[in-house]
Parts: sequence; C-alpha cells; structure tokens
Amino acid sequence: MQRSIAVNLGNLVLSLSDAMDLANPSLIQHQQRTAFIVWEMAKVAELSNERLEQNFIAALLHDIGAFSLEEKISLHNFKIENLESHCIRGEILLNNIPWLKDSSEIIRTHHKEWRYRNESIDNHLVFESQLLSLADYLERLIKRDQYILHQHEDIILKIKSGSGSLFHPRVVELFLTVSSREEFWLDIVSPRLYSLLLNEGPFRKVEIDLPNISLIAGLFRNIIDFRSRFTSTHSSGVAASASMIARIFGLTEAEIKLIEVAGNLHDLGKLAIPNSILDKPGKLTKEEMAVMKSHTYYTYYVINTIGGIRQIAEWAAYHHERLDGSGYPFHCTAGELNTGARIMMVADIFTALAEDRPYRKGMSKEGIIRILKQFSDQKLLDPGIANLLLENFDDIFFYVAEKQSAAREFYEKQFALISQEELAAS
Repeated sequence: MQRSIAVNLGNLVLSLSDAMDLANPSLIQHQQRTAFIVWEMAKVAELSNERLEQNFIAALLHDIGAFSLEEKISLHNFKIENLESHCIRGEILLNNIPWLKDSSEIIRTHHKEWRYRNESIDNHLVFESQLLSLADYLERLIKRDQYILHQHEDIILKIKSGSGSLFHPRVVELFLTVSSREEFWLDIVSPRLYSLLLNEGPFRKVEIDLPNISLIAGLFRNIIDFRSRFTSTHSSGVAASASMIARIFGLTEAEIKLIEVAGNLHDLGKLAIPNSILDKPGKLTKEEMAVMKSHTYYTYYVINTIGGIRQIAEWAAYHHERLDGSGYPFHCTAGELNTGARIMMVADIFTALAEDRPYRKGMSKEGIIRILKQFSDQKLLDPGIANLLLENFDDIFFYVAEKQSAAREFYEKQFALISQEELAAS
C-alpha cells in the first residue's frame, strides 16, 4: 500500500460528475458541457485562476441537488416549474466542504432570471451565477439528434432574445464572443470533451490528498443516498461498518480510510437507476432487476477513470460479488476478490439487512446473524470476515447506528423540510 494518496482534482470531479449524467441519453455530459461553456466565457471575462476554478467546479456540480433521475430529465427538458429546490439542495450539500462555499453560492441562484435580481452585476457571485445560468440554459437548448452546426444559429438568436430579461447583457456579450467560432460548438458536443477538460481545464495541475478525497466522497455519498428516505443513511452505514471491520482485521490507517471512501462511493452507480425502481415497495420484476444490476458496473466504470485509486474502484464495485462466482455483474470468484472487497461484501449485506426498506422492516439481530452465518457457511461470503463482524456485532452495530443517526439528522433537518415545502406549494 502506497504511503500517500493523491489524485488530480479535475480527474476526480469530472469522473464523479459524469456519474450524474449516465442515466439517460438526453443527460449525457450535461454537467461537463455546461462547465466547458462557463470556462470559455470566464476566460474571455479574464477571471482569476481562483475564480475560474470555483466557477468550473460549480458548473460541474450544478445539478447535484436534483436527486432523482425523473427530476433531472424534467429539468433538462424545461418541464419543471419549481427550479429553486434543487438549487437549495445543491448549496446545502456543497456547504459541507469549506473550500467550495463560493461554488455553492453560484449554484444557489443559477436559475434566477436577471430581471428578478436586485443585486449589482459587479458582485462577482452575481456575475458568475449568471455565467452558469446562461451555460446551463444553452446546453439544454441543444438537440442531441441534430448536427450542432445546423442548430447553433437558432440557439444564438434564442440567447440574444433573453438579453436583459433572462441574462445580463454583459454575460450575453461574452457568450456572443465565444460562440462566434465553430470550434466552440464542435467542442461542446465532442466525444473527447472529458479529455479536453481534464488535460486543458483549470484543474489539470491541482492534486488533492486523502482527507480532501474523503470530503468529496462524502459529498457524493449524500447525493447518492438522499435520493430516497429509505436509503438516506445506507452508504454512511456501509462505510462505517466496513471501516470498523477493517480496523478489527488489522489494516493500516491509510487502508481503513480508503475502505471508508469505497463505502461512501459503493452505490455511485445508483445515480443511473430510476427512483421508480429504487423506491418500489414490492419485489422487483426480472426486467427491473436487470436494470438494478447495472449499478455496480457503473460504480466501477466511473471510479476506475480516476487515476491513483483503482483499488477503491474494485472495493466499491464488488460488493454484490460472491466467492463462488454467483454475484453480479462481474461474477468474480474467490481468487479475484481481495480483502477489501470481501470486507465490503460483508458490510453491505449487514447494513442492508439492518435497514428499513420500502418492502420490509429492518431485521432483528437474530435474523441478521442467521443470514450472515448462512452466507458464510455456503462460502458466499468470506467466513473469517463474517465471523469478525459476528464476534464484534454489538460494537459494530452501535458504531454504525451512531454514524447513520448523524446522516439521518442531516437529511431530515436539511432536505425533508424542502420536500414538505414543495408538497405544500403543489
């Protein structure tokens, strides 16, 4: 195990933002395209490197508050009236990371039309929120089934018509400057956009260490879990149980922290699964289960594009594998499943069994122990790791409950209230 862990910040955030847009063809690269448009306008505006970075990351994460696939599609297709709720959620989520506070404020008002703003455009956060507003609006105007240079002139006219009402005229002028080149439009829809942003974008030389990787993983854990009240503490529980099992097993502090990151990101691929499946109160159909089985594939696919943390990709994505090869989606066998993956498999089952789900209540201690022993005896789970959990059941159970309680309190205090306000307004 390497002594220090560091990853490129652009690589990390580009890959994780990619997970938010995997679920539907109409959403692919929405965050990245929006970030590219903001970046191009910000360069012409001659923003400082620090401001470029804050704007870039705000654009890459601007829809993090849209928790469901259904909400994202409605937003993208201009079919949702309440544009503020996901902006508020996004601000709350980003505020948990101190160095992203400015980005959170940009996200908070990125759907507010200029004619309804009473602040000065000389306020940098107002100006930058307008950059994001125009970029997001522009990307949603692009028809994905039509060649970009057959539609860009109509899009330009549409943006110009919003000058002074939707957008400040200064921001529209910046857009007109960058949009005069065909290259700009071709870059937006280019399949190599990820590579362009990674190798030429504002974070190309910025690396972050393990503590900051953990902060970003915690942010995405909340995005993943807060899609449903039934899963609002699941990843917190998996991360807590996996890290405690790892500590009892005797792994190093660095390995324990990486296990925790893997636990926080293990269900990242569920961002590609519709809420209608995640929240279904009954047993999934064969077709629905086939969709559900893709989530671990996407977890691996996304995390594996982040250089320096390949081990986390395997630990996170293998949580539904089984030692006899009967798991999914890779059908790994015992020889392909290392200690971290085996810990994650046990932690995920333990946490899932203890939780309430739409179709059942959480199991009792006796029920959890019975199933874990059954899986262990059948050599589906590693007997040694399963026994570690069983031998320390109460300590692990209470540690997980403490971590999940904190996550539940944050969710209910910050997000349940927003949902109630939406219902009252509907």
